[in-house]
Amino acid sequence: MRLIMLDTETTGLSPLKGDRMVEIGAIEVLNRKVLSGDKHVFHHYINPERDIPAEVVRIHGIDNAKVKDKPIFKEIAQQFLDFIEGATLVIHNASFDLGFIMNELRLNGFENIQNIQVIDTLAFARKKHPNQRNNLDALCDRYNINRGKRDLHGALLDSELLAEVYLGMTGGRQFSLGMDIPSLPASSFVQLPEQSRGRDEQAETAAMMKRQSPPVAEHEHEAHLTMMQRIHKESGGKAVWHHPELVEAS
Repeated sequence: MRLIMLDTETTGLSPLKGDRMVEIGAIEVLNRKVLSGDKHVFHHYINPERDIPAEVVRIHGIDNAKVKDKPIFKEIAQQFLDFIEGATLVIHNASFDLGFIMNELRLNGFENIQNIQVIDTLAFARKKHPNQRNNLDALCDRYNINRGKRDLHGALLDSELLAEVYLGMTGGRQFSLGMDIPSLPASSFVQLPEQSRGRDEQAETAAMMKRQSPPVAEHEHEAHLTMMQRIHKESGGKAVWHHPELVEAS
């Protein structure tokens, strides 16, 4: 199985509130072997086209000056899509990184990746190690993975560590059938705004349909029919509704 270990760094927590990516890193793993070389690694710093808050810079060390002359996401998007084509993405806390990636693709008019297969190592770690810390640092320590000098977060470094964590959680580097974690489509982790809007509208309509109709007095009902007949007649028969008794009475 061809896997892509992926991580991002961002300007904040919510792409729908204007936060953007400032770094993306991905590494290819094939048949449980971490591959090296340029064609097996995707890494870019990204100009987010907005300021990076100081409190976020303290986390990943990427400030405005560092990305000022870097490409915007639109300029690397197709390269990224080509790199991940046909692979399964492995992400620690998939909904976070996918939310940013899918939002950027949507904003820039690129194809949707909602059907790409994704493995969320955080969800798997929580099942495998319940009631324990399961962030990347904790998992590295649990599986005796050398974190080196990871004082700051970094997308490429975290992708490299994630590869070792994934292999550790699924039995090591020795290839064996059935070792890999089941995957889900990206749409299971992220709903794009238009998808969420449609789902919310359906939920709202369903709730309205379950409500009982308010009581209507007979004289109110007759007044309503009279007004409907009048509108139908004065519109020259062009009323938008099609009620047989109103049509016959006009």
